[in-house]
Amino acid sequence: MTQEMVNNSWLELSITAPAEYVEPLSVVFQRYGHGGVVIEQLGGYNPDEGDDIDDTSDAILRVYLPVDSTTESRKQQIKVAVDLISRLCTLSPIYEKVLDEGEWMESWKNHFALIKVGRVVICPTWMDYQAAGEELVMRIDPGMAFGTGHHPTTHMCLAEIENLMPLGANVLDLGTGSGILSIAAAMLGAGSIVALDTDPSAVRIAAENFRLNEVDNVANVNTGTLSVGEEPLGIFDLVVANIYSKVILEVAQALVANLSRQGRLVVSGIMTERSEEVERCFRDYGCAVLKKCIEGDWAMLVVGKVEYPGA
Repeated sequence: MTQEMVNNSWLELSITAPAEYVEPLSVVFQRYGHGGVVIEQLGGYNPDEGDDIDDTSDAILRVYLPVDSTTESRKQQIKVAVDLISRLCTLSPIYEKVLDEGEWMESWKNHFALIKVGRVVICPTWMDYQAAGEELVMRIDPGMAFGTGHHPTTHMCLAEIENLMPLGANVLDLGTGSGILSIAAAMLGAGSIVALDTDPSAVRIAAENFRLNEVDNVANVNTGTLSVGEEPLGIFDLVVANIYSKVILEVAQALVANLSRQGRLVVSGIMTERSEEVERCFRDYGCAVLKKCIEGDWAMLVVGKVEYPGA
């Protein structure tokens, strides 16, 4: 059960690291933090705002933890991982700073930029932006987000959802987080969406974002996951899972079981060095890898059942 935050306070953790260790640290921060990771490259680069990463420059990573009963355990998990990485390179100490709700929001505003992927525009709630042409504007408040659309895996999934979305499709979104992918699917014409997450806080936040974007009549979110051997939740035209490689491998068979015969499965959150392992796993379950995209150190796969590989 999620505990209430103490006086709406937040703990900011920040660390300075060499550029080549930004990715593994960001994975750790993303996993145990709240609302994504801020990456600010020294020398004026800001990868979160679309700048290219300078391989020779250090970067500052920031993550925010809600001050509640989970804070200490989250912080300790981060520190254990940082200690392991520090054996490979020189890292700064982890700096801690307690912020109230207003300070946290201002900190996010300084780093949260407008994002456009295809027709979908992800816009913070405080920014005045009017859709141009066929743009679809999604409003997201970082104060309510377990994912803000800045991560490469989210970019790739958003683009592929737009490419694949059949009008009126039944969609399953496993590991929905802030609900960004489900909201995009609804805006692009999905008929019904089942969104799942194992974190009750993420479920609550996704539901709020569904209401904010007026897609709650199409998208429903629940606490849970898929398990091998259980009856499928349904037969879905499009299944999306932007989660960790380890989890994808654990639930791969269940993902395939929920996919329609001509449906498409989009999986991401995969580090490139594990992408071949994930590909082999889906082939073992009677699927073909139809497309593979790589952005930085991350991979995305589009998978279909072998009997309909090109449908």
